[in-house]
Amino acid sequence: METETITKNRSYIETNDIARSPTLQTVLMVEKFTEQKSGEYKKTDLFKNLPRKVMWQTFQVIMEYLESIHKIVYDSDGYVVYIWNPEFFKKIKKRPAIKLRNQSGSGSCRMR
Repeated sequence: METETITKNRSYIETNDIARSPTLQTVLMVEKFTEQKSGEYKKTDLFKNLPRKVMWQTFQVIMEYLESIHKIVYDSDGYVVYIWNPEFFKKIKKRPAIKLRNQSGSGSCRMR
């Protein structure tokens, strides 16, 4: 049980030996596509519809990164929503539907 908790708190790149470090070009491509298609796709569908193919492990690292810097959240149905707007984030982070993973401000949030 304790091992399970530790694994959940570690990033994808820390728990996966074959995770790749994405290039800046790839991160920007995924971010731009996510912004354009905000709320249209769940994570797997977003991956399948990217304009350029990337490895799943690389995509996982990028999505974790975007979530950790508060650019995306997942709604209650699992759809990826692009929220990059600092003022908007300040407003929604106090809503009951938003659960912050890391209260120090560097963590990510997830909509319930």
